[in-house]
Amino acid sequence: MNDPLENCGDYSPSEPLRLTVPDTSAGRRLDQALADLLPQHSRNRLQTWIRDGCITVDDVVISEPKRKVLGGERLLVNAPADLQQMTEQAEDIPLDIVFEDEALLVLNKPAGLVVHPGSGNWHGTLMNALLHHVPGIGEVPRAGIVHRLDKDTSGLLVVAKTIEAQTQLVRQLQARSVKRQYLAVTNGIVRRDNGVDSPIGRHPVHRTKMAVVPESRGGKAALTWYRILEQYAHSSLIECSLETGRTHQIRVHMASIGHPLLGDPVYGKTDPRLPSFHRQALHATRLALMHPLSGRLAQWEVPMPDDMRELVDQLRDG
Repeated sequence: MNDPLENCGDYSPSEPLRLTVPDTSAGRRLDQALADLLPQHSRNRLQTWIRDGCITVDDVVISEPKRKVLGGERLLVNAPADLQQMTEQAEDIPLDIVFEDEALLVLNKPAGLVVHPGSGNWHGTLMNALLHHVPGIGEVPRAGIVHRLDKDTSGLLVVAKTIEAQTQLVRQLQARSVKRQYLAVTNGIVRRDNGVDSPIGRHPVHRTKMAVVPESRGGKAALTWYRILEQYAHSSLIECSLETGRTHQIRVHMASIGHPLLGDPVYGKTDPRLPSFHRQALHATRLALMHPLSGRLAQWEVPMPDDMRELVDQLRDG
C-alpha cells in the first residue's frame, strides 16, 4: 500500500505524528480538533497542512479543514521537517521543580516562560526545557504537557513523563477531577464570594482574544469560582477555582463581571489609583490530582512569587 502522505512535497512522510481525536472534540471541525492537540501551531498552518493532503484520518487523506470529527479517529500528521526540528530542540533552561518521579514532573513556572513553541517563540520555551531535562520525553505527545499557563501567569503545572501517565492525566482533566486554585489581584473591590458560569469562545471581532460567547456561537461551557481573601482601597486579593480549563478563563470571567485582573494587558483597564504591574496578577498556587501510578491523591502548593507579594504589600499599605 502506498504511503498516503508520499505526495506532500517538503513534508517528511517517514516520521508522521500519531494522534487520537479525544471524545471531547466530537462534532468539531478537523482543524479545530488539531488546534487543540497541537497548540504550538497556528490554525492557518494546520489548515494549510490539511489542504496539502498531509493529514490522514483513519488512514484516509482529508483535505477539507471543515470536515467534522466524531472522536476516537486516528490521525497521522506529517509536519514539515524544519518545523519539527525547530520545536523539538532541547535547551538547558533552569526549571523550578516541585516534585518529580518516574511518572510526573510538577514545576513552578515563572512568569515570562512560554509553554509551547510557536510564532515568535520558537526557542526558550518550557517544551524545549523539558526535552533537555527528561531524556525521551519527546516520545510523549507535546513532551508530556497536558495543560497550560499563559506566558505571564506563574505557578504550578504538571507534566506527564510517559504516555501512560499522560493518558491518565488527560482523562482526569476531561472528568474535571484535577483541582486548581489561583491567586489573583483584581481591579476594583470584589464584594462577595461567587462564581461565573459563562461560556467562553474566540472573540467575534478580535480573534487573538477570548470572550464570553454563547454556546450557540461556539462558546464552550466555563465555570470559575472565586472567594475573597483580602480587600483593599480599590482592589481585592481573591482565590479562584477552576471547574473547566478554557483559554484565559479567569482573566475573561473576572473582566466580564467588571473586575479584570490588575496588570492584564489584554482584558484589563487602567486605574490611576492602583500601582502599575507588569503582567496579569495571576498565580497558580495549588494543584491536586490522582497520581497515575498509586491512584492516591497528590497535591502541591507554592506561594506567590516575589513580584505579586510586593504588589500585595503595596496595596495593604494603601
